[in-house]
Amino acid sequence: MVDTKTPADKTLSVPTKTLSLKPRVETGTVRQSFSHGRTKQVVVEKRGKRRVGGEAPAADTHAPEPAVTAKAAKPAPAARTASPPVAARGNSGVVLRTLTEDERSARASALADAKVRDVEERRIAEEETKRRASRESIEQAEREAAETRRKAEEERHRHDEEAKRKAESEAKKRFGEAEAPRPATTTARLATPAARPAIPTARAPGVAADASDEDEGPRQIRRGPGAGRPAPAPKANKAAPPKQRGRLTLVTALNADDVRERSIASFRRRTQRLKGHQTAEPKEKLIREVTIPEVIAIQELANRMSERAVDVIRLLMKQGAMHKITDVIDADTAQLIAEELGHTVKRVAASDVEEGLFDVVDDSTDTEPRSPVVTVMGHVDHGKTSLLDALRHANVVSGEAGGITQHIGAYQVTSPESGKKITFIDTPGHAAFTAMRARGAKVTDIVVLVVAADDGVMPQTVEAINHAKAAKVPMIVAINKIDKPDARPERVRTELLQHEVQVESLGGDVVDVEVSAKNKTNLDRLLEMIALQAEILDLKTNSTRPAEGTVIEAKLDRGRGPVATVLVQRGTLRVGDIIVAGAEMGRVRALISDQGDTVEEAGPSVPVEVLGFNGPPEAGDRLAVVENEARARQITSYRAHQKRENAAASISGMRGSLEQMMSQLKTSGRKDFPLVVKADVQGSLEAILGSLEKLGTDEVAARILHAGVGGISESDVTLAEGFNAAIIGFSVRANKEAAAAAKRNGIEIRYYNIIYDLVDDVKKAMSGLLAPTLRETMLGNAQILEVFNISKVGKVAGCRVTDGTVERGANVRLIRDNVVVHEGKLSTLKRFKDEVKEVQAGQECGMAFENYGDMRVGDVIECYRVESIQRSL
Repeated sequence: MVDTKTPADKTLSVPTKTLSLKPRVETGTVRQSFSHGRTKQVVVEKRGKRRVGGEAPAADTHAPEPAVTAKAAKPAPAARTASPPVAARGNSGVVLRTLTEDERSARASALADAKVRDVEERRIAEEETKRRASRESIEQAEREAAETRRKAEEERHRHDEEAKRKAESEAKKRFGEAEAPRPATTTARLATPAARPAIPTARAPGVAADASDEDEGPRQIRRGPGAGRPAPAPKANKAAPPKQRGRLTLVTALNADDVRERSIASFRRRTQRLKGHQTAEPKEKLIREVTIPEVIAIQELANRMSERAVDVIRLLMKQGAMHKITDVIDADTAQLIAEELGHTVKRVAASDVEEGLFDVVDDSTDTEPRSPVVTVMGHVDHGKTSLLDALRHANVVSGEAGGITQHIGAYQVTSPESGKKITFIDTPGHAAFTAMRARGAKVTDIVVLVVAADDGVMPQTVEAINHAKAAKVPMIVAINKIDKPDARPERVRTELLQHEVQVESLGGDVVDVEVSAKNKTNLDRLLEMIALQAEILDLKTNSTRPAEGTVIEAKLDRGRGPVATVLVQRGTLRVGDIIVAGAEMGRVRALISDQGDTVEEAGPSVPVEVLGFNGPPEAGDRLAVVENEARARQITSYRAHQKRENAAASISGMRGSLEQMMSQLKTSGRKDFPLVVKADVQGSLEAILGSLEKLGTDEVAARILHAGVGGISESDVTLAEGFNAAIIGFSVRANKEAAAAAKRNGIEIRYYNIIYDLVDDVKKAMSGLLAPTLRETMLGNAQILEVFNISKVGKVAGCRVTDGTVERGANVRLIRDNVVVHEGKLSTLKRFKDEVKEVQAGQECGMAFENYGDMRVGDVIECYRVESIQRSL
């Protein structure tokens, strides 16, 4: 087939390539050789120079241009107006083709961009040249100014040299040592301007150093073409200036020529270094007042003394005690350490939290009169409560169980003549309520001793007299029941003399009044005597200060919570006050008077019921108002801690070790009677516990597992079940759940309203634990006349009863030569051939012993009976 295509058609058929700017980088590889025969092949790039305008391309030695025929190189006449042809290398030689419009525009834009870049590079080079020239002029001016300052500074140093020598001589005289000669280099540096260091100048970031730092060649390379200038004259070969230390700033550059003088402190430090700190002044010791509690840690002690802990430990080691820094030492040891180190000591104790709580002295100008507090005391059933009922126009006696007072009470009575109020405290007369009577005597101003005219002085009367004398309060004797036909007041006055109580009618100083509570006789005279005695005492107090008082009685009410009967002694107690009593604290929620009315405040000598305690306080605790809850919490926590420690000490003292307990059981054999006691008020509980404690003996004693105020709860039943104990409730009852649990577990609950019955029942129950007493009753004696040996029976003694009777089954002793050789029982007692129960005196009988047959003629058989007798406490 003949090819009919023209050369132009062939040109159009050549595949086209995208026109782009080729990188002017040629790469190749070169092998590098190193020592020991090592080689490495690296890549080398060769960048060509950009050609602008009609510059000829560089010759390529690696790829020669292919030869182009003259005919092909000449363009066709018709293609003169078109774009220039492009040579393309094909398989059949060189073929010309015409550039497209896109290729032509791409080439034009590439050339335009290259021209713009060249213009921008030339502009940047011109600006750099201008900046260099400006910077060089500024540096020249700075060098000239520095030279001027150097000359002025040299002149000033020359004038001040004499002043420096004078100052140095004064310093030498002051510190007692000549200064070492100044280095020669300093003087030379000051005298020779050429030896001074070059003044560094501040340069802009990125600016190269000037010709003083580098030689001319590199400087010209960095500055580019056209920026050359003549090189400065070479410097003389002189000693290099000292190296500039520290950070280069504008201030340090401008003040480089200034020479700082050595200060007095620097000279002193240099002198001390040369002498090895021999003349160093000793550091002044700080003397402190060290507060030392009961126990303190070694680290804390050292901190309070501003001493090192190792010094404290060293002193302890000298005393023979090895301690760590965290160990705790007692106050005595800490005081010895502190005093040995030269400090003063202030000892404090944990009880210091109670300082200032009570007994703060009142200002005499702020006091005002107060009502007297009168305590009525005496023997049981002498009419104390009846007398108070007559004074108060009340009937307290009718509500008391058994007709006796078992609680302490506080009441206020208004005197009909003077109109002043008198506070009465009624105390029980039973022997068990000694603590109640003692509390009443402590808080009182006057004691009214009630003695029945028909009964005379009794044991509790004597006890009341002793309480009044111990409290050092005046006494008024009220001889009650004078309306009875057998009343003998004179006998009462005479019996009181035996206890050093002399009434006024017998020449003494004790007031006595004959009264009758039943007929209300002479009650006004009794009140008059009380008012007269109070006027003599001149009772005054400050009612505006925080309140102080005493807890007369405390109980746990189911609806109102803990309730305390408080007698305010000083100050005024108000609703909302924060109070502390014993180990309990609280805020006063309500105040209830003795008449049952709610009041907002209670002044001195006023008895009130206080609601708001966290728990029932102990009867007899002192009450105080504190400023905030933090102080109250601090005081109660200390008291609770003390209470726990005392309880733990008493328990550990009772229990001891296991060996001690076993030895006590072996030696004493003491039995315990476990009890759980619940009462209505603290005073009754205290009296019950005291009475039960007195019942104990060496063989049996009451063991109180738990004692509290309030009703019997389910936890009490659980505790009693664990120890198989009985539960006693005094004027309280068990709730529904506790009663059901007690019935289910077989726990006995005993309820009492009279302390007599409670003590008697517990006494009987404890008596049942006592071992019975064995008593021998002699029956008679018999003498052996003959001994018979009977088969299948053994030896049988033929006896005659000399006195008494002999009974079968009785205990017998075999006596030989007045020595007991056997004790046992009779197994056989026969008279003739019949078994008989007993043999009278003068009759003969046959006897055989149980498991014993060594009987001889002439022995005496003693017959007796052993009886068991139950003991009681």
